Amino acid sequence: MKIIIPMAGEGSRLRPHTINTIKPLITIVGKPILKRLLENLLKFIKGTSIKEIVFIIGEIDKRIEKKLIKISNDIGITEVTIYYQEKPLGTADALLKAKNSLEGPIIVAFSDTLFYHENFELNTNAENIIWTKKVKNISSFGIVECNPSGLITHFIEKPKNNRSNLAIIGIYYFKNSSLLKKELQYILDNNIRNEKEYQLTSALENMRRKGISFTSQQVQKWMDFGNKKKIISSNSKILSIESKHLKLIHPKTIIKNSFIIKPCSIEENTIIDNSVIGPYVSIGKYTRISNSNIEKSLIQNYTEIRYINIYNSMIGSNISYIGKAKEINLGDHSILNF
Repeated sequence: MKIIIPMAGEGSRLRPHTINTIKPLITIVGKPILKRLLENLLKFIKGTSIKEIVFIIGEIDKRIEKKLIKISNDIGITEVTIYYQEKPLGTADALLKAKNSLEGPIIVAFSDTLFYHENFELNTNAENIIWTKKVKNISSFGIVECNPSGLITHFIEKPKNNRSNLAIIGIYYFKNSSLLKKELQYILDNNIRNEKEYQLTSALENMRRKGISFTSQQVQKWMDFGNKKKIISSNSKILSIESKHLKLIHPKTIIKNSFIIKPCSIEENTIIDNSVIGPYVSIGKYTRISNSNIEKSLIQNYTEIRYINIYNSMIGSNISYIGKAKEINLGDHSILNF
């Protein structure tokens, strides 16, 4: 079986953080989002051998490709294939770029999503599985309607009315991916677009109408990393989950005259001095924070922060930030003084 990761989006909703770092490589509680996704998939797909990881990316730095290969190798997958989507024309177009890999059983997982589910095991006897979660704002998602047995009766892309509240979370299983490839090609050949893009949801609905069955499987917890607000919220959820069974403050962290309100994650060789940190704060490695109060925020690596008071904030790597603020959103390689 293969895992296919479409990740060619520009990350425009996360600027300036995605100028130098693509969204899936942003660190959340000590790990890149992508690594968390892959580790969770391998954990929950019990008894199934994953032989290859396929990435669909935009035109990005070759160093990023090396990082994708390293992350795959670190979790034990040595066969890595990379395809390119030069223009962002939608999820259906992105997947079709990997048509040479659309054979046999596959899992498709979009790189800005993550889920947790206890006692989860992939049913490889199912024809197709779509993982879902109940949401409030249905107009922001692809939605499915189901019959009482969980068989999907309709796929709807960003519906206007409240027909269902089951959102597609961006993880799919296809037992015979050649059927998906055929429908994706049909979507593009016939210029079938939704909001000017070729959407995977359109291909799935066409397949359903042709008699191909899809089952909805709900997850317990779902984290979305689509924008700054969602990343901060997802960081808090992950901290709450992992703080119950993991030590999230690295033993090489130096904490002086400071108060840490858990849950927090602090990586190696970071120094905290005369500060109050937490709750729900993730801090990267080789960072120095002094005389500051930080709550519900993410701070990346090699950053210096002094005399600030922030919450609901994201601060990138290699930052020098000295001053005062209530809320801040800084990308990498910034200098800000007050």
